Amino acid sequence: MRCLIIAAGRGSRLAHRFPLKPLAPLAGTPLIERVMGLAAGQGVGEFVIVGGYRRRELERFTQEAAARLHVVATVIENAEWQRENGHSVLAARESLPGDFVLLMADHLFAGALLGVALRATLNPGQAALVVDFRIAGHPHVDLDDVTRVRVRNGRILDIGKRLPTFNAFDTGIFRCTSGLFSALEESMRRGDGSLSGGMRVLARSGDALALDGGGRFWIDVDDERAFALAEDLLGGDRHP
Repeated sequence: MRCLIIAAGRGSRLAHRFPLKPLAPLAGTPLIERVMGLAAGQGVGEFVIVGGYRRRELERFTQEAAARLHVVATVIENAEWQRENGHSVLAARESLPGDFVLLMADHLFAGALLGVALRATLNPGQAALVVDFRIAGHPHVDLDDVTRVRVRNGRILDIGKRLPTFNAFDTGIFRCTSGLFSALEESMRRGDGSLSGGMRVLARSGDALALDGGGRFWIDVDDERAFALAEDLLGGDRHP
């Protein structure tokens, strides 16, 4: 099982502290190395990482991290890294001939949460997202920024940051087939280059699945508040 990690953006909300957010040291370990280590702990041995902003710096670091973790990592360039994140996923298409898991360089999580995605069974053309049904008073979520999901009977009906009606949150952990690439192309033709746009295309055909994360830990490290919270929770490699 290959793992795709999106790490192309600048991370503008933390740029004044960390010039390249995936390399920001959180409790002593850079974010992207934490993500790679969590995936390696679940048996993932091969990584495709999409870089853009300061790509060569990212590539040098991830090669060093891969050696420490005893895994293989390849960095792919997304020359359009300033555009929506779906473009980063498509940039890796030729490097992902089979099923893969998709992670974000700035989302941290309990290893068992990724295990939910790795154990999932998908039909050709489908994609699955691990979701969190704890929408009331979630301890780590910024409701103004989190991607919301509407789920029914294990299938995603809609996904987006501004959904008025929702019953789950997007954890940033996906299990994908090549069907995601075709869905992203269709979404882009309609003017939406986001990963959520691709998932909405799959949702219309019933091919976007929701996997219950069971309330396990995850956090989107996207701004100062989230960074400080994650550092407090994970300091000394403690797990919340």
